[in-house]
Amino acid sequence: MHRTCRAFALAATVVLTALLPSILAAQTYPSTKDPRSTLRPGRLDGGTAERNMRVVSFSPKPAEFDTSRGLTFVNSDLAFGDKYVYQGNFAGFSVWDVSDPTKPKVVSVVSCITSQGDPSVYGSLLFISAEGTGNRNDCAKGGVTDPKDHMAGVRIYDVSNPAAPRLVKNVQTCKGSHTHTIVPHPKDKGVIYIYVSGSQGARPATEVPGCKEGDDAADETNSLFRLDVIKVPLANPERAEVVTGARIFTGLGEAPRATGRPARGRPRAAGDTTALPMPTGPRNCHDVTAYPSAGLLAGACGSYGLLVDISNPEKPIRLDARADTNFSLWHTAVFSNDGKKVVFTDEWGGGTSPMCQANSMMEMGGNTILTIDRKKKYTQHSYFKINTAQTAEENCVSHNGGLIPVPGRDLMVQGWYQGGVSVMEFSDPNNPQELAYFDRGPINAPPQIDVPLTPEEQGRRGGRNAIGGSWGAYWWNGLIYSSEMDRGFDILELTPSDQLSANEIAAAKLVRFRDYNPQSQPKIEWPAAFPVVRSYLDQLVRGNGLAAERTTAIDAALTTAEQQEGKARRDALSALAKQVDKDVRGATDSARVKAMSDAIKALAKATT
Repeated sequence: MHRTCRAFALAATVVLTALLPSILAAQTYPSTKDPRSTLRPGRLDGGTAERNMRVVSFSPKPAEFDTSRGLTFVNSDLAFGDKYVYQGNFAGFSVWDVSDPTKPKVVSVVSCITSQGDPSVYGSLLFISAEGTGNRNDCAKGGVTDPKDHMAGVRIYDVSNPAAPRLVKNVQTCKGSHTHTIVPHPKDKGVIYIYVSGSQGARPATEVPGCKEGDDAADETNSLFRLDVIKVPLANPERAEVVTGARIFTGLGEAPRATGRPARGRPRAAGDTTALPMPTGPRNCHDVTAYPSAGLLAGACGSYGLLVDISNPEKPIRLDARADTNFSLWHTAVFSNDGKKVVFTDEWGGGTSPMCQANSMMEMGGNTILTIDRKKKYTQHSYFKINTAQTAEENCVSHNGGLIPVPGRDLMVQGWYQGGVSVMEFSDPNNPQELAYFDRGPINAPPQIDVPLTPEEQGRRGGRNAIGGSWGAYWWNGLIYSSEMDRGFDILELTPSDQLSANEIAAAKLVRFRDYNPQSQPKIEWPAAFPVVRSYLDQLVRGNGLAAERTTAIDAALTTAEQQEGKARRDALSALAKQVDKDVRGATDSARVKAMSDAIKALAKATT
């Protein structure tokens, strides 16, 4: 479900001027008739709903992490390398062999409390985020009594043998690491950088020398108001260290919010549209997404979405900032492949609250789509949220995801916690649409009337309800992988529909990456292949972008060429490309016809 943005808070370099939303008269709410709204509850036996997607396999948590107690053992994010998927957990991480996606195998489980555990992998190195007060350098249990044993930052493991990961280095940072992002050195292949998003306060200098707490954003000795940058020499990862603190918040004022708008909980009441300042400007980022080939980074930094130049990774420069009174916590960003659009999510409710109920506004707790102009400035266009009324027992809000590599379209898959897995198209930034989904019923059934919370439930996030659902869902080498926080690990596959053809899915499956870290987006390039050409043709037919007699003729010509070999195929494709070039000028969707022509020429050139 989408809603075009009516007005936005516009951020300048130093002064932020807010144009408050006038959407209150047009508030929209999710549907109670969606199939996902009435699923049977159950941890492992709940009901399911699928649309244009099927389950390839489900694997329960390894025994070491198999509990629903609070956040202690919840699964977090995913990273991908070779034939392995690395699944983070608040108490460590698991390594899955997915060479047979119908039967994933646990290769190893590392128990090491991190309180977050977001992973990234680069070659034979695995990086794990750690924050909080209970993490130890030696990964032992029992908490921290001596500050010298405390670990908050990024752990580096050698996973050259995934069956036996080896801790190489604990890189301490002043604010810990809620998440982190890999940025390769633009010239030196032997060096990568880790951008660390730390959400805790500054640690004392007695624990980590040089750390300093404070509220003065202009004080460059202050450990807050900066993004820590770790430099990792790949040949000697034990020498990894923090080399700079990027002050990408300098000059940002207080972001506006609507009166009565809580950071977590209910939507604001009608009429509450007065701007109130936040207590401070941003002091850190929740997470950042790099697009190294474009030299850009999108920062989800508290009350702001930032655009940052990272062409020099040690000296990032903020290019723009955006605030929106409908966004409680700017979160994960995903760039379009051409780098001209960005999707940000809003983690309204912190990820542990039921923010997709029938009374939860569609304009809050979902996605927003922005475009990037030639001057590297943002323009905000619309909102998107799954159109299903979830129950009060289901933590639900938009969360982590990544692109699906369909040529000619901007598609992303993402997790919505207990809202499930959803595929959104944002090719038209003003009109995002849901194309597919998979969801389970709530883990917990509604409580009986007047049953009080136990003391343990009162002190636990989520109360009596287990925190679960899809932390993040990502397309990697032909399939969708979802980290189920409470239940385990899902592998899903898209199925053809009138909105997504078999050719488009086949073209997406041609894109292969050995390593994939969703927060460090790779540039997608398609090989010369018939499914790529036919993807553009299917899109032209679906959107009436070219006259029907021409699309029919092109389809027939492609079929003939595909049945030929060698020079005969090459000549047939070259002749077809010349004909399609003539179609460009008169086509309704000339850009897509041109893209199809280019794909035909590439296929002709690749034919031997």
